[in-house]
Amino acid sequence: MVSTRFATVALAGAGVANATYSIASTADIKQTAANVAWDLMQYYKGNLTGQTPGILPGPPPAGDYYWWEGGAMWGTLIDYWKLTGDDSYNKLITEAMLWQTGPGRDYMPPNVTASLGNDDQGFWGMSAMLAAENNFPNPPDDQPQWLALAQAVFHTQAMPDRHDDTCNGGLRWQIPWANNGYDYKNSIANGCFFNLGARLARYTGNQSYAEWAEKTWDWMRSVGLMDDAYNIYDGGHVQHNCTDINRAQFSYNNAVFLLGAAYMYNYTDGSDKWKQRLEGLTDATIKTFFPDKIAYELACEEHMSCTTDMLSFKGYLHRWMSTATQIAPFLADKVLPLLKTSTGAAVDTCTGEANARTCGFKWAAKAGYDGSHGAGQQMNVLAAVSSLLIGQSPPPVTNATGGTSRGDPSAGTHSDNFRGELPPVTTGDKAGASILTILILVSAVTTFGWMSTGL
Repeated sequence: MVSTRFATVALAGAGVANATYSIASTADIKQTAANVAWDLMQYYKGNLTGQTPGILPGPPPAGDYYWWEGGAMWGTLIDYWKLTGDDSYNKLITEAMLWQTGPGRDYMPPNVTASLGNDDQGFWGMSAMLAAENNFPNPPDDQPQWLALAQAVFHTQAMPDRHDDTCNGGLRWQIPWANNGYDYKNSIANGCFFNLGARLARYTGNQSYAEWAEKTWDWMRSVGLMDDAYNIYDGGHVQHNCTDINRAQFSYNNAVFLLGAAYMYNYTDGSDKWKQRLEGLTDATIKTFFPDKIAYELACEEHMSCTTDMLSFKGYLHRWMSTATQIAPFLADKVLPLLKTSTGAAVDTCTGEANARTCGFKWAAKAGYDGSHGAGQQMNVLAAVSSLLIGQSPPPVTNATGGTSRGDPSAGTHSDNFRGELPPVTTGDKAGASILTILILVSAVTTFGWMSTGL
């Protein structure tokens, strides 16, 4: 399914180099977003002969990007299409998202098993859910449908073998037991599951999805990954009963739970419980990640120790906070002016590299380009600029309010979870596991210094 369509798309934007970016009017916002989107797509090679559709170059060392970030990029472009009306990339989006579904039609392609996390799968599932909610053009009838793909991801993650008794429940980071990180339960894996459950509950009206969302929120609170002040921390290890909490805070953790809470607020007809939770989480997110009203990645931005993954988090923060104002409108007066200020700082960074418009990462540091570049930086600015049009766009649909995507209640229920058969645990196994854990931790400390700061 290799395509040459991108050459046509690229030529369409080739005459707009050195543009001055403006967000002063709707027309300016659309033009700025179009330019940033075109520059983002220069990082995508999946439509070229011999390349794999759907993914950004990688994973390391073959390229900078892991599998999940491709799924996140297509979600960003679906929002771009919805908010601006520009369908230039729609065929690429559809091709990419169908290519990566895997043989089980559940976003678990075998060639990514070695690094397949619940969060990775969850990002692709959330993009499929977004397509359903926004009536993105449906795939051909013989292909998996958007809603069914989102259900398949959720159903595989709800299977009993992904919910063990360690730490009293919760999803592990990795899916296959042999993967590094299988012994870690983290907020983003559980956040994606919570987010999907809340959205599926609203879209389908099926209470079982809402019950899973509620259960996941309660688990996050009980284990301490979300505290009384709505700070959300990264995760903990099962061998310590998740009491060794890594207290690093990342904006996408807050954002994924914030959007899910907004959907639960909407699904429960504005219940006091979910309004209180949503307000608390929104206030905490603004306090932590918007110093001076500009998005800031707390854990890594000051010293630019961000990994490639982290360089894309601000985009999800803008996208999901803006969408939350559509389904929980009481947030709009607090959130939308903040996002506009942050977006103004974001576009000020788009002055770098050869075309004099590559976007940087450090929005708050100075008015201008900071020297960094990549798909994550472009995604961030595209998300921020596009989201300024949220008030001109209809809210996400449901199957009762015009949604056209077909679902499948059994999707994912017969999937291969890539877990394999776990052997009986012996005393020697436990000792070996301890040694392996030490080796993994040493490697992690070396590779990711931010994880060993004692936060």
